[in-house]
Amino acid sequence: MGSRLKFLLAFGLAALSLPAVAETPRAVVELFTSQGCSSCPPADAVLADLARRPDMIALTFPVDYWDYLGWKDTLAQPAFTLRQKAYALARSDRQVFTPQIVVNGVKSCVGSDRAQIERSIQSTGRHGNNLAVEVTAHERNGIVTIDVGNAMSDASMRYAEVWILPVTRLQTVQIGRGENRGRAMTYANVVRDIRHVGAWSGAKMQFEVPAAHAREGGDGYVVLLQAVDDARPSIILGAAKSEGL
Repeated sequence: MGSRLKFLLAFGLAALSLPAVAETPRAVVELFTSQGCSSCPPADAVLADLARRPDMIALTFPVDYWDYLGWKDTLAQPAFTLRQKAYALARSDRQVFTPQIVVNGVKSCVGSDRAQIERSIQSTGRHGNNLAVEVTAHERNGIVTIDVGNAMSDASMRYAEVWILPVTRLQTVQIGRGENRGRAMTYANVVRDIRHVGAWSGAKMQFEVPAAHAREGGDGYVVLLQAVDDARPSIILGAAKSEGL
């Protein structure tokens, strides 16, 4: 076997052993939804459509404040409700509802309104058609290596936090009571946890996270680089997702 062919085969095998994150996304879209909300299924379907787009990171955050209506959401976590409320405080509009989509950490939309969501994606773009800071993640030998690029000249992009979110790609739930009783609902890219990785101050940085920690409870993971404003989540500057999401 020629040396060039040996090299190409070795390179191909090495590439297969390094699951890479998809292209730099245009936007991160977060849906706050509930199994107990009769208005949510159309928005859940919109989120599932967005999740199939390679240029999007679409996430489902089930919330728990409708549990009193007769059905306890089986995927909800109090931390997700707190995240939604923190966004409302950061925007100063205090609007917390389901189904609500937050685009790139700053724009609130009705979760089933595709046109409004697309306008919000366009209006929050800060670096061509992609998020402003390049974020990549590669997995090898049980370690996820996260690389965060340099900030642009914008002074607002000098400090942010890096988070990793275990995500279940698809989850079907048979709802027994409440407004959606009798329905089998399938949710896309369900977030299972929000885990802090480290702080970023504008320069190139690298972080390492055990793959088991990154995926725990899910099928894959999403990495977010998110600015902080008065201890509240603000604009998402960069993001990446693992293969299969």
